[in-house]
Amino acid sequence: MFSLLWTALIGLVVGALAKLIMPGKDPGGMLITMILGIAGSFLGTFLGRLVGSYQEGESAGFIMSLIGAIVLLAIYHFFKKRQVI
Repeated sequence: MFSLLWTALIGLVVGALAKLIMPGKDPGGMLITMILGIAGSFLGTFLGRLVGSYQEGESAGFIMSLIGAIVLLAIYHFFKKRQVI
């Protein structure tokens, strides 16, 4: 139970930092920010395993989670920009 709460809290912090770093208008409130941070952690873990930084069973750290969340926001901005045109 506490691990899920801890994951949600870290996801909120990572998502909020990613939104601060990436310029532009971002979607959602606190829930979307939390989901962005958690998804960024999953993406960071996947990318870390792809390049050999993480072994099976290891998860991304704070910095790699932040990088994953920034990548997700960049993808969102790319598709949002294409929709407007």
